[in-house]
Amino acid sequence: MALIPFDDRDGFIWYDGKLVPWREAKLHVLSHGLHYGSSVFEGVRVYHGKIFKNTEHNERFHRSAELLDFKIPYTVAELDKACEDAVKANNIVNGYLRPVAWRGSEMMAIAAQQTTIHVAIATWEMPGYFSPEAREKGLKLTVSKWRRPAPDMAPSASKAAGLYMICTMSKHAAERAGFHDALMHDYRGLLAEATGANLFLVINGELHTPTPDCFLDGITRRTVMQLARDLGITVVERHIQPEELKNAQEAFLTGTAAEITPIGSVDDLTFTVGPVTKQLMQTYSELVRK
Repeated sequence: MALIPFDDRDGFIWYDGKLVPWREAKLHVLSHGLHYGSSVFEGVRVYHGKIFKNTEHNERFHRSAELLDFKIPYTVAELDKACEDAVKANNIVNGYLRPVAWRGSEMMAIAAQQTTIHVAIATWEMPGYFSPEAREKGLKLTVSKWRRPAPDMAPSASKAAGLYMICTMSKHAAERAGFHDALMHDYRGLLAEATGANLFLVINGELHTPTPDCFLDGITRRTVMQLARDLGITVVERHIQPEELKNAQEAFLTGTAAEITPIGSVDDLTFTVGPVTKQLMQTYSELVRK
């Protein structure tokens, strides 16, 4: 299937306060965000024309920028409205929303305190992140050689563009080896997350998930934890050793794009797409489509 380039599409992108034609939403090659990673972003879903947890995402968008030492020049309320305007202008029914903020081109050096902060919001129709077959049978994962850095080595609580460099590298290596995605350990060798989604294990009917002290505490992650509690499922947030994977009967990933996607295997370990995972998938699907 031929790729449709993201820079050559019809529609509109909200850019620095106004909607502009899609192909005109450009930045200069010497933008600081491109060279030094001074950029943050969000991933948001649209279901039946409604943005799921719009305000919560834009609040995190602000926090991410602050952790990278810059301030987004629009309030959360203004961003909420801008996201709604972008969805409406592009007639999005079921899709994905991408707010992004970055330092501009006034300074090209490590120090860039006088750069303009730019903000853009794009949205497009998007079906499932993983194929229906992968969601039915479970993803094939392999363990990445890259680890999530310690919180005093990177702004790990920020959804910062630069933190995804090792995710891209890990996912590319996994795909070349015949897997869907990679499972990452943290700097201590504990279980962390996949390349763009949080990890959950079902152990004897309980839901166990790694403590997000060096990786992003996902909005979908927190939503699923609350859904599980509402269903009477015990949720345990803790540090998890890699060898504990063998104790799990079920495993799944959560994320805005991934939603809830079962894991079928991690290298030689296999898991069933069992009743807890299926119940949470159904409950989550009902929640986001209300």
